[in-house]
Amino acid sequence: MAESLIKVSIAVPQEIVPINKPYFKQLVQAVLEEEGIKRASISLAYVDDPTIHRLNNQFLEHDEPTDVLSFPMGKGKSGLEGELVIGVEVARRVAREEGHDEKAELALYTIHGLLHLVGYDDKSFTKAIKMREAERHHLKALGLPDIAPRLKKKK
Repeated sequence: MAESLIKVSIAVPQEIVPINKPYFKQLVQAVLEEEGIKRASISLAYVDDPTIHRLNNQFLEHDEPTDVLSFPMGKGKSGLEGELVIGVEVARRVAREEGHDEKAELALYTIHGLLHLVGYDDKSFTKAIKMREAERHHLKALGLPDIAPRLKKKK
């Protein structure tokens, strides 16, 4: 079997929510391959509320914790390059509120961030629809429940 050309590194600087690194490496590889990405170097960091809050404030000027931050680094020698920072406490809260598994919520955030890295955008309603469709496709392909948020058109 050929070695994958999609490299994934994972940091878990928190002990609040356990992270199954092999599972998330496989998820990243599956999503990117399905999106037609053959070469990539992706870094994931699963962090606590204070960390993602600080980064969200620093980079987007949003003074709150968030689900995922995507940092595209463009295309380098290793293909697509980017970093995702995922909020584990946000995932835990949402999963409990919605009544599903936090691993599925973390998978959704990871998929969402990866889709941003490959070029999806959710700034407009039309683009957000396409992104939600892609999220649902990947969740289903991974055997996960359809937990992608429903869009509501602004009046």
